[in-house]
Amino acid sequence: MKDKKPRRNNDRRNQQKNNRPKERRIEPIEPTESEENNFVFGHHASVEALQAGRGNKLFMQEDAHGDKIDQLKSLAKEQAVPVKWVPKQKLDTLSDGGVHQGIVLGITPYEYLTLDELLGKTAAEEAPFLLILDSLEDPHNFGSILRTADASGVSGVIIPKHRSVGITPVVTKASTGAVEYVPIARVTNLAQSIKQLKDAGYWIFGTDMEGTDYRQWKVTGPIALIIGNEGKGMSAGLKKDVDEMLTIPMTGHVQSLNAGVAAGLLMYEVFRKRSEL
Repeated sequence: MKDKKPRRNNDRRNQQKNNRPKERRIEPIEPTESEENNFVFGHHASVEALQAGRGNKLFMQEDAHGDKIDQLKSLAKEQAVPVKWVPKQKLDTLSDGGVHQGIVLGITPYEYLTLDELLGKTAAEEAPFLLILDSLEDPHNFGSILRTADASGVSGVIIPKHRSVGITPVVTKASTGAVEYVPIARVTNLAQSIKQLKDAGYWIFGTDMEGTDYRQWKVTGPIALIIGNEGKGMSAGLKKDVDEMLTIPMTGHVQSLNAGVAAGLLMYEVFRKRSEL
């Protein structure tokens, strides 16, 4: 009689296999915007941020001197913001190679408004004028638009939360501090925000190669103007929600203007028409 071979304990092995921790799938993390680097640089941007009470620590080049430096030291003292004198290389690093003029200011994060808060701020205005930036990507364009918005009396700016530049150090520098004066709301869905604006009595205008000549634009009452992406223009999904398209006539060889230039021209058209003597 042959000896029986010992049975392999398959049940035990299977149980051990089933009890092994399953390999976790790691989802890719969406990179955060550079606005997480809470620094502004340059004289004007630093002055405005200090005056707005957003300064944490002021870094200045160790050999810097002059009236502008004295002004910043005085503002920092008034706001109880510590001053640190550092080598130029340190400022180059903090400003990511930007033109810092020997000045970098650590600030608290920018606090965006909700759309409801922005509408509340403009409720007392007889004819508020809002600017909607549809997926603008260039921080220099954004900063330039904010600077013109402040100069031309725009009531507020609306930007999308995703796939759009936010308030970064470069935007703040390009705006020369206007970011501290122009209310900015950041929303999750532009289409829903436009519907809310319409319900609040706003007329919505877009920009396109074909449309009404902007010089014939009727700017009475509450209005909102959409400025499209630098390369793609306005998204197709928003065009169906627009009450009227505006176009800027051109006789040259290029097909469109820079987004910042086009926005500036249209903002000042509203300012001009509403300020006519």
